[in-house]
Amino acid sequence: MALNAPVSPSRSAPARLPVGARARAPQVLGALESLYPDARTELEFSTPFELLVATVLSAQATDVSVNAATPALFRAYPDAHAMSAARPEDIEPFIRRIGLFRGKARHLAALAALLVERHAGEVPNDFGAVVALPGAGRKTANVVLSNAFGYPAIAVDTHVGRLARRLALSAQTNPDRVEADLQKLFPRGRWVFLHHALILHGRRVCTARRPACGACVMADFCPKVGVE
Repeated sequence: MALNAPVSPSRSAPARLPVGARARAPQVLGALESLYPDARTELEFSTPFELLVATVLSAQATDVSVNAATPALFRAYPDAHAMSAARPEDIEPFIRRIGLFRGKARHLAALAALLVERHAGEVPNDFGAVVALPGAGRKTANVVLSNAFGYPAIAVDTHVGRLARRLALSAQTNPDRVEADLQKLFPRGRWVFLHHALILHGRRVCTARRPACGACVMADFCPKVGVE
């Protein structure tokens, strides 16, 4: 395995996939491809650094709120070198309307400093190096690597996890294990599309509280796990 490739989560024993998951996966993929043929991240960015910052900010926040805040933030701090000179309290006013903004401001200041110290101010195209950045994690690394560098990866957020369980593609609640199950079921070349399309479907149709099952093209084969 290449050093900069995303790695599979470690597991003490392989978990069993739900019954029928392998047969259902192609149906899910076909439906998503018909609904969202151009699915992509809704975070707005022009550089890997901007994507990294936006992804860190998006934790427990909407993409809409992040996209509203980042233009002014990026004008003030267009790259890691500029942001590394900022204090958290300098960053806070730009992201005040985003959830957990104080902690995120600390993370951004620290990750920018680490990018300058270890990577000449550039976002590394290396999974382990991104995971090691303050405020980042496996999901952040998957988002950055897949969207900025083209690596096949599945970023499991709340939408992807919820839909994976409702569609009985995974019975897991741990995002890393959900990711591992989805990797088993879908072609590697469609992983990036899959996670973007599942996110869009989770936002627009299969919502957390009131999923619009009657309007869903997958209603005929969806097991609707956990839906009353």
